[in-house]
Amino acid sequence: MNNTTTICALASALGQGGIGVVRVSGMLAGEIAQKMLGKIPQARYAHYGSFFHQDGYEIDKGVALFFPAPHSFTGEDVLELQGHGSMVVMRLLLETSMSLGAVAAEPGEFSKRAFLNGKMDLVQAEAVADIIDASSQQSARSALRSLSGEFSDQVNALTQALIELRVFVEATIDFSDEEIDFLASGEVKQKIEQIEQDIQVILGAAQQGAILREGLNVAIAGKPNAGKSSLLNALTQVPSAIVTDIAGTTRDVLKETIHIHGMPLNIIDTAGLRTSEDKVEQEGIKRAYSEIEQADVVLLVFDAQDKVPDFSILPSGIEGKPILLIKNKVDLTSDVVGVVHLECHTQLSICAKHSKGIDLLRQKLAEIAGLSDTGEGVLLARKRHIIALESALTAVRDALAQLDNSAVELLAQELRQAAQDLGSITGEFSSDDLLGEIFSSFCIGK
Repeated sequence: MNNTTTICALASALGQGGIGVVRVSGMLAGEIAQKMLGKIPQARYAHYGSFFHQDGYEIDKGVALFFPAPHSFTGEDVLELQGHGSMVVMRLLLETSMSLGAVAAEPGEFSKRAFLNGKMDLVQAEAVADIIDASSQQSARSALRSLSGEFSDQVNALTQALIELRVFVEATIDFSDEEIDFLASGEVKQKIEQIEQDIQVILGAAQQGAILREGLNVAIAGKPNAGKSSLLNALTQVPSAIVTDIAGTTRDVLKETIHIHGMPLNIIDTAGLRTSEDKVEQEGIKRAYSEIEQADVVLLVFDAQDKVPDFSILPSGIEGKPILLIKNKVDLTSDVVGVVHLECHTQLSICAKHSKGIDLLRQKLAEIAGLSDTGEGVLLARKRHIIALESALTAVRDALAQLDNSAVELLAQELRQAAQDLGSITGEFSSDDLLGEIFSSFCIGK
């Protein structure tokens, strides 16, 4: 990267604190240090001293660090000023840096420069933001694995295997007149099948990681007065929803987040599903249908006194979506708390009002998410990673079909496509639009 612009930003959180950090990166970092500190600090040593305004007066006293290129986070000259965490002080440090030639950094611009300068790949750059946004210890650990290169190493190993395969295939094309067929031995088919299996393994870990990062969306559905709001309160252990004996108390969507084994669980309480002439309730039911259709898992709650659930109240188009049957209010019947595996669904008998059977439900939701207590092997992934892996898997399967048809040129094309899909994950193949979309979601200062 050859960028002549020097950027600066607040690298610590907004608001008052014990310490605030201003980061400067670019060709003018050394010059700015000379004017604000009176010297360029020795590389990678902490220096305590005064920070001066461009008009010559002292702004603050603190610690300065200087990292000459290329041995810095961005690969450029980097200056960090650590002062007292007053917003007035931070503002003056930024204003002085900009008066000396720096410009305000865009969101994620430091990480973007690190990527463009080859200090990290795209997965590692995204992991920086994921660590900052981590909502649990497990998601932070998974993000750290990606930052350390574990995800990238697996993807790069697959890409290298595809490149080696393409050598065989291209050789077959180039030497077609010599009657040399490198594909006849069956070795190529075995290698493609192994790549297919490896992609499936990584895809499974990435899909679990996406749930760990974004959370499992669980919609509570059912008829009015089935105990949906009581279930929400039992799961969150907070009286978030109003509970009454009056049917139709819940009119709008209510969302709460809890954690199971470090996994964010987004619980969505919805309005009771029934035919209604009330316009407000109709709108609530409309929103309920929307949440149910978008959810990862649906909890169909029904009164134990009704004996069986009514599937007809659910919206169409949710075939294949996991549905857990929640037989609630067993305290009013002879039913006991427990789990029953029916022909097509799993049914949990509970009493939400008295929090009986809630631990069984938590355990079942964790099983559906596929997450263990430790989360070992889970790769914190984004939607674009999963799309790229799925596309690569499709290309590899198409390559197997072309191999069986002896369509060598098409086989080569499918292998090239698979390699390109994998390369888009680490940033080997990336468009400016994609980079802009990714880094725009970062906080300023990273």
